[in-house]
Amino acid sequence: MEGSPTAVKKLPAWVRWPRPMFWLQASACAVVGWSLLHGSVQISAPATPATGTPATATPPIATPPPAPTPAGAVSAEAPKVQVASVSPLAEAQAALSHIDVIVARNDTLERIFRRLRLDLSDLASMRSLPGVREDLDSLRPGEALRVTHKDGSLYGLERRLNETQTLRVSRDAQLGLKADVLQNPLEMRMRTVQGVIDSSLFEAVSAAGAHDQTAVNLADIFGWDIDFVLDVRQGDTFVVTYPEYYRDGTYLRDGPIEAAEFVNQGREYRAVRYTDPQGSTHYYTPDGRSLHKAFLRAPVEFTRVSSRFNSARHHPILNLIRAHKGVDYAAPEGTPVRAAGDGRVRFAGRKGGYGNVVEIEHSSSVVTVYGHLSRFARLTHVGAHVTQGVVIAYVGMTGLATGPHLHYEYRVNGVFKNPQTVVLPGANPIEARWREDFAAKTAPLLTSLDAAPGPMLVSR
Repeated sequence: MEGSPTAVKKLPAWVRWPRPMFWLQASACAVVGWSLLHGSVQISAPATPATGTPATATPPIATPPPAPTPAGAVSAEAPKVQVASVSPLAEAQAALSHIDVIVARNDTLERIFRRLRLDLSDLASMRSLPGVREDLDSLRPGEALRVTHKDGSLYGLERRLNETQTLRVSRDAQLGLKADVLQNPLEMRMRTVQGVIDSSLFEAVSAAGAHDQTAVNLADIFGWDIDFVLDVRQGDTFVVTYPEYYRDGTYLRDGPIEAAEFVNQGREYRAVRYTDPQGSTHYYTPDGRSLHKAFLRAPVEFTRVSSRFNSARHHPILNLIRAHKGVDYAAPEGTPVRAAGDGRVRFAGRKGGYGNVVEIEHSSSVVTVYGHLSRFARLTHVGAHVTQGVVIAYVGMTGLATGPHLHYEYRVNGVFKNPQTVVLPGANPIEARWREDFAAKTAPLLTSLDAAPGPMLVSR
């Protein structure tokens, strides 16, 4: 119609909806779609009626099955984990600390616990265990302890009691600390070695495949007949039968010599070890005579000698000819000096050129003298009774001495005798009642000396 206002064309109904409603519906659809895609919402079919007649239902909108995981790939889906209960003891054991402790001088377990900041109540509990206190209260300097703990709480301790036993303390979930003594059996292997001395007994024994302790034992056995400081010569030979001890295949030590032969300057000496039915063990000659004598040939172990017995020797300090009524054994200051035989100390103190000196009266006729000492042993005093081999003093250079050494004299009825050659009184032979047993037990040992394998080994 002309002149009338412009007619407004009527729009469709969907266009006339308010625009906010449109955006609200669109957002809702997006949320539902995202939930279906991620499995947060599932649309399932309605339940089947009780009549058993299947109801017609709209098929569910199912999410697509996940794609199979390729071999070697890791699934994106988090695995289902079953959480098992873990005991506090097992958790603690997973973080234990192990400490190897070397026992120091004057150390006690309490000092060690305080030093390591361990719980002292655990120490009290451990020491209260049956039989443990005695095994832990006598620590030896230098020995090793293995301690296991967590944050100061004790979980274990190990100490080797001897070559065949180990004490082990551990923590049990129900019982707390407990102790066990583990047995470590040793393996014994018998050996026979032989050698020729070229420079020293120690080197010859080592060259034969034995150890220093066997050399010391050999000298101790024949020490009443041979002065191993002065009398051993190049070309002397030996044969030794002895055991070696092993634990778990590892060598530990040489055992005592069972049989030995030593040829010194052409003279043969033989010894065999025998334990009688009463448990007494000694070394004897093959015919049953005891090797033990009333006096040792040398009151010190292997050392060099600065002067031999000489009745007219030029004194190095007094610068004049002066009788030398004994033997001088040069040795480092502090070397132990042993009593040559059983007896009673009749003098211990300072005396003229002897410096510090000890005199031992062994019988009504024999006296031994030890001079130039640095100091006396704790139990050495006038009137003290001593036994053969016990340490009575230590080598020094007091008195008229140019260097550290021991001056040793052997007097019989006041007359000086050469201690290297004087005839020494012997010990009693084996008892007649043990002779048959002695012969049966020692025969195989003596045979081993004759059947020593291989050539003589010479030390160089």
